Amino acid sequence: MTLSRAALVKLLRTMGGRKEVEQYLRHYCSVDSQKFAVIKIGGGILDEQLESVAASLGFLQQVGLSPIVVHGAGPQLDRALEAAGIDCPRLDGLRVTPPQAIELVRRVCQEQNLALVAALEQHGCLARPITSGVFEAEPLDRARYGMVGEVSGVDDAAVVASLQAGQLPILTCLGTSRSGQILNANADSAARALAMRFEPHKIIFLTPSGGLLDQRGQLISAVNLSEDFEPLMKQPWVQRGMRLKLQQINALLDKLPSSSSVSITSPEQLARELFTHRGAGTLLRRGERISCHDSFDEVDQGRLRRLLESCFERQLAPNYFNDRSGYRLYLSEAYRATAILTQEAGLPYLDKFAVTHKAQGEGLGGSVWARMRRDNSSLFWRSQTRNEVNTWYFQQADGSYRTAKWTVFWYGLKDFAEISRCVEAALALPPTLRAHGSGHE
Repeated sequence: MTLSRAALVKLLRTMGGRKEVEQYLRHYCSVDSQKFAVIKIGGGILDEQLESVAASLGFLQQVGLSPIVVHGAGPQLDRALEAAGIDCPRLDGLRVTPPQAIELVRRVCQEQNLALVAALEQHGCLARPITSGVFEAEPLDRARYGMVGEVSGVDDAAVVASLQAGQLPILTCLGTSRSGQILNANADSAARALAMRFEPHKIIFLTPSGGLLDQRGQLISAVNLSEDFEPLMKQPWVQRGMRLKLQQINALLDKLPSSSSVSITSPEQLARELFTHRGAGTLLRRGERISCHDSFDEVDQGRLRRLLESCFERQLAPNYFNDRSGYRLYLSEAYRATAILTQEAGLPYLDKFAVTHKAQGEGLGGSVWARMRRDNSSLFWRSQTRNEVNTWYFQQADGSYRTAKWTVFWYGLKDFAEISRCVEAALALPPTLRAHGSGHE
């Protein structure tokens, strides 16, 4: 059944606030169709979640969005090679592909491509199978890898024609050498080559894990590469596969416009990742540097005031920068997120934490928070008890104390007397935002 655009928008609103869903939909629809998104789908996803993939891609087309799709066929090829008795070991993460295997590779990739197109058509989606002729490739190292190709260029004619005809282009990751030889190319590499050619707003990797996972197996919601890349590379729990993925994404986004981003998510969460601030996967952006200052005199107070008043939708006390003595001030380079620390009761106190709506969707607030937490082993703050952000604050805190008006949070505090002193200090602070409203004071 084909839903009307109004019905689709209504359905989207169930995933997030009306304003944010309409904001994303408006933004994506304003992007040139060739520049919306490149989506890479692994063969394992096609094996186990074909219906979910087809439903998600069909949904995007129904709301007027046309991603460029490229897929792999790893598990299917493993089974076919084993059945044919052809040994293709992996070397440096790549499948060694002897000449006698290349025809089987071509056939399996084509079969998976047609299976995905057929599933899309079952969901009322217009799709065009493109099984060759897009990726120009050269043999990587015949002696070591056989018929494995390194993508060296993209012929976009078939992709552009598909988009202009209102059809989703569905590409295999097969490459073709200058002499016309078919080569087995890596699907991630093919997706990166497409991204370099089309410079899309989004590059999306659909994976079973639904995103990058931290040392506890928890989803990392956002990565600000400008701020987070180097610290992540130093973490012992970032294993070889994740390390390589981060390095490749970092190198890719470094060459694309700053508006481009990478999302790693699962098929069933694709719409939520695209259309809500909180997302449902891992969002990686080039992002912004976070600077740390010791005084309000080191920053543009006018811009900082506008950021705070915009985020809280309230006026800041006229003498705020004179009356409050800044201890540490964390600020994104474009003045879209800040954490202002003072010292109260002899300990760091988070006086203001503000992030614009758009920056929230990019995970910039999380980057500011992570930088602040690395620099401050203990901290306390207060928030109005009815503040909707408190759910997130509870996740960041080791403990809390609630009154009718305020909830005081802290982390890194162990001594009961110290905690009591901090709670009293927080509750005694005068308000610095004028007029009524919710928000962290």
